[in-house]
Amino acid sequence: MAKVRILSDRVANQIAAGEVIERPAAVVKELVENALDAGATRIEVEFRHGGRSLMRIEDNGSGMSRDDALLALERHATSKIAEAADLDRLASYGFRGEALPSIASVSRFELQTRETGSDVGTEILVNGGKFVHVRDCGRPVGTRIEVTHLFNSVPARRKFLKTDQTEAAHIIQCVRLYALACPTAAFTLIEDGRVIFRSPECTTLAERVAEIFGRQTAAALVPLEAGEGGMRLSGLIGRPGTGRATRHEMIVFVNQRPVDSRTLNYALIESYHESLPKGRYPLAFVFFDCDPAAVDVNVHPAKREVRFRSEPAVRAFVIRSVLQRLRELGAAAAPVMTETGGIQRPGAAVPADFLPVAPTAPLLTAANQRGGSNALHPPTQPPAHVLPSVPSPLTTPGSATTRDTHATSSSPARAPAALQWRFVGLAHGNYALFETAAGLVLLDRRAAHERVWFERLREQFATGAVPSQRLLLPLPVELDPILAALLLDRLAFLTAHGLEIAEFGRNFFRIESVPTWMEPADAEAFLRDVLAAFREGRVPDDNPGLAREELARLAAAKAVRLPASAGEAEMQALAVQLFATRSPLTNPAGRPTFIELHHGELARRFQK
Repeated sequence: MAKVRILSDRVANQIAAGEVIERPAAVVKELVENALDAGATRIEVEFRHGGRSLMRIEDNGSGMSRDDALLALERHATSKIAEAADLDRLASYGFRGEALPSIASVSRFELQTRETGSDVGTEILVNGGKFVHVRDCGRPVGTRIEVTHLFNSVPARRKFLKTDQTEAAHIIQCVRLYALACPTAAFTLIEDGRVIFRSPECTTLAERVAEIFGRQTAAALVPLEAGEGGMRLSGLIGRPGTGRATRHEMIVFVNQRPVDSRTLNYALIESYHESLPKGRYPLAFVFFDCDPAAVDVNVHPAKREVRFRSEPAVRAFVIRSVLQRLRELGAAAAPVMTETGGIQRPGAAVPADFLPVAPTAPLLTAANQRGGSNALHPPTQPPAHVLPSVPSPLTTPGSATTRDTHATSSSPARAPAALQWRFVGLAHGNYALFETAAGLVLLDRRAAHERVWFERLREQFATGAVPSQRLLLPLPVELDPILAALLLDRLAFLTAHGLEIAEFGRNFFRIESVPTWMEPADAEAFLRDVLAAFREGRVPDDNPGLAREELARLAAAKAVRLPASAGEAEMQALAVQLFATRSPLTNPAGRPTFIELHHGELARRFQK
């Protein structure tokens, strides 16, 4: 018997499906692309149970004849290209001709289509790669495809699907991307019988962003337009100081195709280096256009990634263009409020929400001044003349986890108290310099405050004693459909931790109470950061302890308010409070709270 054999078309299609159809969202992506390539101006997408049980994509495009519909279900059949050279001048989303046969081989696939000028339509039913029937049907011009029981014929693939909620989020994100790519087409998205969004035809990108992501997001954007050497950059970018905790709202298109381009993503992040704090990502909906021959869209099985012929030239052009626009905004704008309530002044290198906003004492927020609030107060401070000295994190090599373990085992009560720290002064506003018997200590004020707040809030969350205060004027928040669904599922969790939120319409909410450690102006930005953590799985639903810890980590960064200056008493008190924590050597993110330079190191540096 021959050892080498040719695979049947059915098996070959199922293997191809493994590359093209990774999850239900990939089915939606391929079918929406086909609808747009057919010239559709109205597309409706419906799915149930994360796409497992049903996906329906209906459009008013040009439709197909019976012969074309049957041919479209053959492998590598496409109307988009004829030769390999056509890949250098692609003007369509699809081009490989693998989508329909791959989908039909792993699902129950029903296609209804009618082309312009035809009196009747065609209905084709395929179940697990086997044709069931082909017959005439009545329908308007366009195409309707219904995919049910995805991966039923390949159970091994089905068990690797995520939860319905996760798969639904991917489908919603996919449809949003193509709705942004083609604002002149009307999109409707329906999940489990509920309309997620219905966006009519829009004349501008700004209108489509407002329809899908909300008016508040659209108001934080400014237009971008630049061109150079056959390259063109257009779209909307966030104002300086306006950022997000994740990259989900940093969206790029190449020749109208939504892609994940490392070159463009890093160029955008680099452009905002002086406009956003570390760990924040730009808000951007950017279209990059160039000669189709200068970009390869065929480097990824699912067409998610692209490769440019000259990556350095593209990156440099994008950085120059975005920086120029940001500088124009910085030069022309008066001081504006940032998303966290700080002040962004023209030309400021660091957003003002990361600068001191009031000359308050360390570890106190403005909540302490609000009458009747149960704000957190710093613990009683011991005499600040003698401070405990512990081994420096520099002298104990290892990871942040190792340092935390060491610090936990060396409690302040057992730490040597013979050495004294004497406050010398502040450097660059954020670093406190101390003189010790062993050398010098440089304390990061923000990192130290974050550690103190983190452990205090973690204890509060664990005991359920989270003081909050009602707002006189509730804060309105508009979210995109994905974040709105995440919030609705977790309202009870947030309320238990001091953040009371009420639904106020589809995708609209009101923040009615905030924890006493939080400035009301920070509430919306904090809520968005928490929802981003939910979306990425960093706040697990099935582990309350880890969920509380991650929430405390996010809250600690928002609770810190550094005064513009600090004296000896404040800095020594901060050091005492830091060493009263379980892990004084690092902040909640694992970065050192201080570094120590011993006499030997100083002598070596000065070549003594």
